[in-house]
Amino acid sequence: MSETMVRGIVSIHSAPAALCPHIEWAVGSVLGAQDRLEWTAQPASQGAYRAEIVWTAPQGSGARLASALRGWAHLRYEITEEASAGADGSRWSHTPELGIFHATTDVTGNIMVSEDRIRYAYEQGSGDPSAVFHELSLALGEAWDEELEPFRQAAEGAPVRWLHQVG
Repeated sequence: MSETMVRGIVSIHSAPAALCPHIEWAVGSVLGAQDRLEWTAQPASQGAYRAEIVWTAPQGSGARLASALRGWAHLRYEITEEASAGADGSRWSHTPELGIFHATTDVTGNIMVSEDRIRYAYEQGSGDPSAVFHELSLALGEAWDEELEPFRQAAEGAPVRWLHQVG
């Protein structure tokens, strides 16, 4: 019986230079000999670098990648693993401020929120629509998307929207 191979993407949105070799080692230890990460400056964060790699590896490699990169300060990344025979897809997002977020995705990449998670949102809301909205926002990973969006856009050569700390 052969392993099911899946495709995915690792997007390192922002990493300090000193961390880049460690990231390469971690990614290589999970994916084996695939293309090396090509680092470029990240305009949304002075002194940081970004890289992206499309990968093909055994099913579950996305989770192994997320575990290998988890917990490193100053690292922003996203990992996707496409759906395959017998398995939904997945997406992991990480920021230094929020930590890691995981979601199950369908074949087109949409986040799937389970019935139990929706029921939990209703229960937490106790009739307050804003509380239900907040719980569903958490289930969709909206805070991670908001925090990563300037880094995604800067990576595509789009104008950079600088974030400044207030207060």
